[in-house]
Amino acid sequence: MTLMPRLVTATLLGASLLASQAALAFEAGDVYVRGGVAQSEPRSNNGDVAGSRLDIDDARGFTYGIGYMFYGNLGVELSGSEKFEHDLTLGSSSLGSIDRMPVNLMLNYYPMGSLDSRVQPYVGAGLNYTRFSGEPEGLDARRSYGAAGQVGIDLAITDNLMLNGSVNYADVDTHISNSDGERLGTAKVDPVTIGGGITLRF
Repeated sequence: MTLMPRLVTATLLGASLLASQAALAFEAGDVYVRGGVAQSEPRSNNGDVAGSRLDIDDARGFTYGIGYMFYGNLGVELSGSEKFEHDLTLGSSSLGSIDRMPVNLMLNYYPMGSLDSRVQPYVGAGLNYTRFSGEPEGLDARRSYGAAGQVGIDLAITDNLMLNGSVNYADVDTHISNSDGERLGTAKVDPVTIGGGITLRF
């Protein structure tokens, strides 16, 4: 188990003790914002570029989101992060790094959302848009569109403050070209992002 999953687990366990008297029920019209820190881990096989194996390292950064509950159990959420800076290795040589900025639009289902409970798990599905920037000199990475999914949990500390933990997956591929526009290959990122933070309800 890596450091981030351990931190998330410890946070949620601690929250379950602190929140023993708190309870929460979502209602239609509720608005919430989220913020935290996450580690994003690309898949192990990132494809071939210019005939060599590409490896994309893990990255860590701040995440944020805003959501609206249009029903006690259903809500829509727009989330993103600061740029994740991934180190790149092509074959046995360091290639530099690339910045990845994801944006997710999700429909979330809270099975206990309308119930007065301090534990509010959720699952979500939707779309991911990813923009790449800061590519190594002479290379261009195209933007990506794909499916996304997440599971998470909110643990109520008060009626308006919750601790949050989540795991997100996105289908992210980008076409890599050189400065002349010649396609060199496809980088398969498909990151799993594990994070923890807080949720504020209004």
